[in-house]
Amino acid sequence: MSAADAGVAVRTDRLDLVPLAVAHADEMAVVLADPALHEFIGGAPLTASALRARYGRLVAGSPDPGVRWRNWVVRLRAEERLTGTVQATVTDGGRVAEVAWVIGTEWQGRGIATEAARGLAALLVSEGVRLLVAHVRPDHAASAAVARAAGLSPTDRVEDDEVRWERRVP
Repeated sequence: MSAADAGVAVRTDRLDLVPLAVAHADEMAVVLADPALHEFIGGAPLTASALRARYGRLVAGSPDPGVRWRNWVVRLRAEERLTGTVQATVTDGGRVAEVAWVIGTEWQGRGIATEAARGLAALLVSEGVRLLVAHVRPDHAASAAVARAAGLSPTDRVEDDEVRWERRVP
């Protein structure tokens, strides 16, 4: 995420998408601690220290000048708690964004991922993105529902055992 992206926050009905900062690592380590969450996203829960290092790399931005990493934590205002993350990797001169979302197990099933993904998609489209892409495992019905709610549709392409979903904006 570049310095120019750092100030872009998104407010939805219940959520604030807050630009990612290294300082979020301690709280996010708790949010992402359930090993069951990693069944779909891969890997294993990271410690707060490992997340601080990862977030430091993300905040520093992509080493490729043609790629922008944009990352937000998802804050549920009513609980004043972080609940997950949304991200976009923006390429092709700002016209293509690959998006993803992760919501901690404790907050799943409450529409938070859907609301966050819609807010993210709206921001990206307002900034000129014309193709949104997500990759969803075929057996992950909840994530497919989030993609569909954000206006994406499945394609017949499978990449790394995940279905490519797309939303083209005229």
